[in-house]
Amino acid sequence: MGWLKKIIATVVIVVLGFFLATRFTDGPIGILTGGAFSTGEVVSAEPNWRFVKDYNTVEFQLLEPARSRTSWIAEHEGRIFIPSGYMLSTVGKIWKQWPLHAEKDGRAILRVDNKLYPRQLVRITDDPALPAVLAELSRKYGNGMQMPVSEVDRGSLWIFELVQR
Repeated sequence: MGWLKKIIATVVIVVLGFFLATRFTDGPIGILTGGAFSTGEVVSAEPNWRFVKDYNTVEFQLLEPARSRTSWIAEHEGRIFIPSGYMLSTVGKIWKQWPLHAEKDGRAILRVDNKLYPRQLVRITDDPALPAVLAELSRKYGNGMQMPVSEVDRGSLWIFELVQR
């Protein structure tokens, strides 16, 4: 039985070490949080964001704490948005810490096609564009299921607009 404990302990140490090591990478690794961006061309001009309609995911990094992640993105009338779901679930409360950090300090960098866009994440809860943003998220990710605005109202789904800093 002692060998089983050693194997379990080894696996735990390896997994924890891997998660710690990802904090020093140039960006996220799939769904795993990564470190601060160290590559990419900084773009200060405001692009036409319609090009992200065809992107399933993008990478973004908060400045505080300096961690990066992969996220869905929605574009509506030249504005861009990142959702964070499951905010009221037990898993979401443990796993989803970045939205809480973004509310405190929304400074972020969006990385698309190795271009870095300085942004400010601003949580929206009452915006005339919200139904259209949710429709776009449903089109891209929802398999035809419309996400109701009530999910935003009750706090289960947080929507952040990425505005120019």
